[in-house]
Parts: sequence; structure tokens; C-alpha cells
Amino acid sequence: MIPLSVPVLKGNEKKYLDDAITSGWVSTAGSYVTRFEREMADYLKVPNTAAVQSGTAALHLAMLLSGIKRDEEVIVPTLTFIAAVNPVTYLGAHPIFMDCDHTLNMDLEKLERFLKTECTKTQEGLLNRSTGRIIKAVVIVHVFGSMADMETLLSLCKEYRLKLIEDATEALGTKYTEGSLKGRFAGTIGDFGAYSFNGNKIITTGGGGMITARNEAELKKAVYLSAQAKDDPFHYIHHEVGYNYRMTNIQAALGVGQLECLEEYIEKKRKNYGYYKSLLKDRDDVSLLSFCEKARNNHWFYSLLLNNHKSGRDELMTRLRESGIETRPIWKLIHTQTMYKDCQAYYIEKAPFYQSNVINLPCSVNLKEADMNFIVKTLNEG
Repeated sequence: MIPLSVPVLKGNEKKYLDDAITSGWVSTAGSYVTRFEREMADYLKVPNTAAVQSGTAALHLAMLLSGIKRDEEVIVPTLTFIAAVNPVTYLGAHPIFMDCDHTLNMDLEKLERFLKTECTKTQEGLLNRSTGRIIKAVVIVHVFGSMADMETLLSLCKEYRLKLIEDATEALGTKYTEGSLKGRFAGTIGDFGAYSFNGNKIITTGGGGMITARNEAELKKAVYLSAQAKDDPFHYIHHEVGYNYRMTNIQAALGVGQLECLEEYIEKKRKNYGYYKSLLKDRDDVSLLSFCEKARNNHWFYSLLLNNHKSGRDELMTRLRESGIETRPIWKLIHTQTMYKDCQAYYIEKAPFYQSNVINLPCSVNLKEADMNFIVKTLNEG
């Protein structure tokens, strides 16, 4: 089987894990947690970061610190993994679903139209006239590692006084190479950013995540809340409801080793994407979706668009699986999921097409040219 996306552990991971185990610091305290936070901050060129248990935990804390309250609203994409949306409901708030554009990221033209035509600025905040609720924030996802249009989004969020939360769980290492945000990394541009180190991400800690914040005080608050909000840990005094969200030292030791390999992995993924592209360049029935042209993208996942392929999506995936090739469809659109089907969805028109006509091809860092040759050959046989 050629897997879709598996971790590569080839650096100092075992050395650092052995050191953490030998030290006895294996839980949520230990030198590797602070080291991972510091080295990630250095990589991202931000003052600091906070290491947590998952990307979902990072998103939950970001929304909490954005001041989102019960019965307020948050604008989210429908084409994304559901973890970008579920934390909205943890807070008793309501998602408003936006369509995607041809990049698979949120359609910002529709977002702007929605803000201009469906909402009213009030002293309390931006009022959604159809629901009577205040809209507090936008969650933008850099889908499959491709940079969203943050320049436009920053302008819209400033104009309408909305918090901007970046779901960069798939986009670690993606950064602008031109424009007003040149040099800025995905996840460091909005009010908050969230990263994931799940097993299928470009680097992994097994599980785990990271949060960034524009405001240093809010980042410190994230650390405080992630460790059960201990005001006096000796006497067990807590002034707020906290969460068991802190990353463990074992996870962080793995992360330190993985981070040392990140740039190498990005370059390998970019090279493999280019090789796939060269193999498919003469096809008109399938094509690889492009990444943001203004950014050095991490090329986390490769999206194959079925233009006029004679096999349907599911039929093609079945045939690939029978040949030992693992693929994946895009997520079921969130506004169609049982628990969200009654939420507001604004002119969802493009996302159903992409959801039905895109599959993800194998993209592991250790993918070989021979693997890609075989995958494309199998596609050709269809």
C-alpha cells in the first residue's frame, strides 16, 4: 500500500524522547515543552507560542480569548475539517457557513458581499439582520497548506471589527513571499493562529497543537487556561474555569526533533508536487489544483481535480485502493452535517462541486518517484 500521508521520523526524535524519559519529566511540565515553544516562535518570527494538546484545543482557546459568547456568531468555511467549526459550538455560539472559491479557501468576495448587504454595524458589534445576533469573528482555514488571501481578509475584519482566527493546522511553514505581508507565516497574521501536529501533518508530535496570538498578554492567558487556570498551584486556587490542554513533555520532545526537519520536508513536498504536475501536464481529464502564487506554500496535501474523468470519484478511489494506493475525498461539507444543517449558509455554490470532484493523492515526505509513476500510471488505466 502506498499510504496517503504518514509521518517520517528520521532526525533526533528518538534522542530527545530518550532524554525526556530518562529525566522523568513525561507529563505537562518539562524542558522540552518550553524549548518547543521557543524554537517554534523563533521559526515563525513571533515573540512566543503556547503548546497545547491538539489543533482543536488551540482553536477553542483562540475563540475563547476572542471573546466569543453564547448566542453570538462566527463566520466559518463549509469546506474544511470539522474541527475548525466544532469549537464554535463549545462556546454556545453559532456558525455562519461560507462557500469556497477555486483555491478551496473561503470565498472572500462572497464574504464581503455578506458583510455589506446582510449586516449592520452597531455599537454592540456587527449585527446579522437575518438572525438578530452579533457576529464576533471569522475563522479562516489555509486549506491543504495554501495561503488564504490574508491581505483582503485583514482589511475586511478591520472594517467590520471582527476578530480573525487563522486555522493554520495544515499550513505550518507556509509564508508570503511578496506583497504587504511578505515574510509573514500563515498563523501569525490574524489575532490568533492555530497549528496541529497530528500524525498526518507535515511534522508531528503524535497529537498536539500550538497557538499564536498578536497580543502577548492573550498568549499568556492561553497558557494559563490550558493548565487548568491555576492561580495558586500549591493551594489549588482557581479563579477561572481552565482546561487540561497543555502539551506533554514527551510530545514536545518529538516536536523538537521534527521541527529540525521541517524545511527539508517542505522542500521535498514541493518537489514531489512538481513531479506529479509534470506527469499530469498533458491530461485534460484530471489536474492538480494550484497553491497561492504569492506564497511559499508547504504543499501539505495534493488535490487532484477530476475534470472529465470517465470514472466517478468513488469509483476511481476504489480502483486506486485495489491497486494499493490510498486516497481521500474532500470532507463532507459541514453545513450539510446533521448538527449544522439548520445553521445559516450563505450561497454555497462552488463547494459542492469541489467536494464531489477532488481527491487527495499520496503525499508523504518519503514518497518516491517510482510511487508517483505507479500512481499516475494507474490513473491512466482508468
